[in-house]
Amino acid sequence: MTTTETLQATPNAQQKVITTTILVAALGYFVDIYDLLLFLIVGKKSLVELYPHWADQPILLEKFQRLLDLQMLGMLIGGVLWGVIGDKKGRLAVLFGSIILYSVANLLNAFVTSMTSYEILRFIAGVGLAGELGAGITLVSELMDKNKRGIGTMIVASVGVFGAVVAGTISQFVSWQTCYIIGGLLGIALLFLRIGLFESSMFNKAHDANIPQGNFFMMFTKGERFARLLICVLIGLPLWFVVGLLVARAPEIAKILHVQGTIQQAYCIMAAYGGLVLGDFACGGLSQILRSRKKALLIFYGICIFMMLTYLNLEAVTNTIFYVAIFLLGVSVGFWAVFVTNASEQFGTNLRATAATSVPNFVRGSLVPIAWCYSLVLGANNGDVIKSFYYVGGGVMLITLIALYFAKETFGRDLDFYEK
Repeated sequence: MTTTETLQATPNAQQKVITTTILVAALGYFVDIYDLLLFLIVGKKSLVELYPHWADQPILLEKFQRLLDLQMLGMLIGGVLWGVIGDKKGRLAVLFGSIILYSVANLLNAFVTSMTSYEILRFIAGVGLAGELGAGITLVSELMDKNKRGIGTMIVASVGVFGAVVAGTISQFVSWQTCYIIGGLLGIALLFLRIGLFESSMFNKAHDANIPQGNFFMMFTKGERFARLLICVLIGLPLWFVVGLLVARAPEIAKILHVQGTIQQAYCIMAAYGGLVLGDFACGGLSQILRSRKKALLIFYGICIFMMLTYLNLEAVTNTIFYVAIFLLGVSVGFWAVFVTNASEQFGTNLRATAATSVPNFVRGSLVPIAWCYSLVLGANNGDVIKSFYYVGGGVMLITLIALYFAKETFGRDLDFYEK
């Protein structure tokens, strides 16, 4: 008896498989986010310990940015690579392969002794980290009922982003080497939980029917399909503008606004991702109540605009109020689950993993051109940080709202179809 036949014959067994898949995918994304954000938290500290003479020198930020860029480059490449593998070889192949790669890379990060080895391992880790979310969301979406899959993907994303909070907390008590070791061992341990997972029946059906699968270049062979891909990317831009610029540069913003007290980067990330956990639950639940991905996203875009304006006007407040504002800013961009679910629902089974895996990583990679635009605007505004954030943030939100207008509503869509 095939896997598909077994699940169809025993509804209770099918529900058990779905529950297990959601749990394992959520824990996988938890480890993924832990490892992804860990470098932002301990990266500078690790470089200072490796090269003490870099402390308080411009070269420290330069080398840190280089490592971050290599990690993001790895994620861009991995987003395409794992997406293609997910559509050609199966969703489970990605869930196993990606976690092995980034877990081993992060484990070895604890033992780096040179910049060269650090660069190689951050790139490899980036490639591995790119596959986890897309494959998990695709598998959960294809296993669940079309009217309830938003609940499953909401749980996966919400549990996952909590990994950043745990990474920030652990980093306060142990060395950066131990932080990397914990992340690597968590990933390796999770492999054992994945042994009992079932492959998507939709993937098996397409594979058995010899449907062309995982051809990334199909995304560009039709204007309408490429437009769908581009729209999926653009509607996710606000999240990484907020996390990659407004939160990442929170200590700098706090100084300009004369915030009272010390602002620590680790606490900023913990606050923002704590908000993201709540936001993902709220946005996912709102999407189910409204039976619409687009309406839920529009509401959260409005909240995001309000919080960005509030955050950039917190003149002379206490550091506690500032951290609360960062938390609420995180809540406002807690639409990651709905965003990724939308990407998986926009494309047929033979390109679904490719889309769901590449789109989030393209959004992460968008931080590079957004940051470049910010630097240009900053120069044009004579170094006025706050005004420059207004201009760039306004541009990002305008682009995103236009993209949402043209996006197709996918709530309740039957996913058993193919791209031709």
